[in-house]
Amino acid sequence: MFKYDLKYIRNFSIIAHIDHGKSTIADRLLEFTNTVTKREMKEQFLDNMELEREKGITIKARPVTMLYKAKDGHTYQINFIDTPGHVDFSYEVSRSLSACEGALLIIDATQGVQAQTLANVFLAIDRDLEIVSIINKIDLPNSDPEDVKKQIEEVIGLPAKDTILASAKKNIGIEDILERIIRDIPPPKKDEDAEKTLKALVFDSHYDPYRGALAYVRIISGEIRKKSQIKFMATKKTFEVLEVGIFAPNEKPIESLKAGEVGYIASNIKNTQDIKIGDTITLAKNPAKKPLEGFKIINPVVFAGIYPVDSSDFENLKDALTKLQLNDSALHVEQESSQALGFGFRAGFLGLLHLEITFERLQREYNLDIISTSPSVIYKVHLTDGKDLKIDNPAHFPDPTIIGSIEEPYVTCHVMMPSEYLGVVMNLGMEKRGDLIKTDTLDSKRLLLTFDFPMNEILTDFNDKLKSYTKGYGSFDYELSNYKKADIIKLEIKINDEVVDAFSILVHKSKAEAKGRSLCKKLKELIPKQLFKVPIQAAIGGKIIARETISAMGKNVTAKCYGGDITRKRKLWEKQKKGKKKMKEIGKVNIPSNVFTEVLKSE
Repeated sequence: MFKYDLKYIRNFSIIAHIDHGKSTIADRLLEFTNTVTKREMKEQFLDNMELEREKGITIKARPVTMLYKAKDGHTYQINFIDTPGHVDFSYEVSRSLSACEGALLIIDATQGVQAQTLANVFLAIDRDLEIVSIINKIDLPNSDPEDVKKQIEEVIGLPAKDTILASAKKNIGIEDILERIIRDIPPPKKDEDAEKTLKALVFDSHYDPYRGALAYVRIISGEIRKKSQIKFMATKKTFEVLEVGIFAPNEKPIESLKAGEVGYIASNIKNTQDIKIGDTITLAKNPAKKPLEGFKIINPVVFAGIYPVDSSDFENLKDALTKLQLNDSALHVEQESSQALGFGFRAGFLGLLHLEITFERLQREYNLDIISTSPSVIYKVHLTDGKDLKIDNPAHFPDPTIIGSIEEPYVTCHVMMPSEYLGVVMNLGMEKRGDLIKTDTLDSKRLLLTFDFPMNEILTDFNDKLKSYTKGYGSFDYELSNYKKADIIKLEIKINDEVVDAFSILVHKSKAEAKGRSLCKKLKELIPKQLFKVPIQAAIGGKIIARETISAMGKNVTAKCYGGDITRKRKLWEKQKKGKKKMKEIGKVNIPSNVFTEVLKSE
């Protein structure tokens, strides 16, 4: 049994690139400490979202409390906060690290240090965390632990002499990891002045239909127990605590949470807006003088419209997005409407994977039938009258005659790859309008290229192309750098001479024609034939730059004629011609909803 003592508490997180074995090591730690029985155990235990298991990635940070009897005879309470590995979820990582004193850095023995490993390590170093490095998958035939140790020293700059060699699949090195957590990661700091004052950092939350919104907290000082009157410092709202508990690994109610511990608070919070991630919880009667430092607010960089296929689902979509925001505070949502798609929402994301995951969660967890518009970034538009606009939606793009200049966001992108793929990656960089800033040689086999890319170019298929060009060995991460002037124009798609705003996109002038041609071609394949000819055109202002035509459905009006004079047939053909002409003038092309989804997928 664990008897509360601050010096026997350890809070840690795991940082790793995607697929370096983070979830498997977490599974082994849960097994070794008997937090999960053999019967309950399943692979990727902490990835409880169906989507996480399917894609093999961690999306949500998830805490768990383990009790471990160490070799020194003491029982330690080890609080582990799981983190995602993908660059789009770096906000989740930064929140988890704020609640910890140390981090395990896991590196694949066959792949070595990757771009996102670097990005996440620097997040941990910035927060002054103690880092324990682990080389995983040493049982694989092509593993090279010695080479990876060199990379840890040369690329990351951490000493590698104490690196733990492990294989989560073969259960090698798991006890060493637990002993090193206890030896190297410091216990939570004692705050002598604030012993009596409650300060708890809200690092996550989720909505429970029966108990309202639950706040996931790390107690910095003081104590929180059932029936306490608590106050959220950002929203100034007060609530009575109905339940406090830990994750062991599922929610387990306990008497109280004390300084240094990690757990959850249930207070029957009905309105999801009342919990802000990064907020400080204190007692209503004896409040803290100032809140804890939260996390830096991360602004969304990719925007897309989300619309219900059936307009009667609008309220359900609104409700689902509100609940998702509670669980994912980096998601930004505002209402908008479109001529073609009706009422919906403009949502801001941290990247394309973030958009894809949110879209899938809305469909699976909330059973919604939805479509999304083409993703775009925020452009700064400087008008001739001196006004500045921020545009993320092609529908709000001003008339080109009043635009002075346009700036688009650029990102600094770090690409890591084996040196033999330098040529193809340079070509990919040129194709994506990138500027190579510098090339670093990491070791005899690998290079680190630093590019300056327009964000719009790396949004959709950059990662897929990089992986296929480098046979899966290339990896990248990016950070926003600045805005630069660019020749951005609005590309409109006209179907039967009517502009369909859902297909309008903002593109660089050099890419407009190719983009217009591919969109027209795709739409020609997807839109069903009508009784009249349907022109599909890509236009910039009044200039048509690409065109495809859907031929009319054929109807043989002379089938009933047999023998006789040709003039009878000509009369029927003439009548049909007039009818088609009239239909073209008044006919409307109904675009099935799956066309929108297919076109956006193909982009």
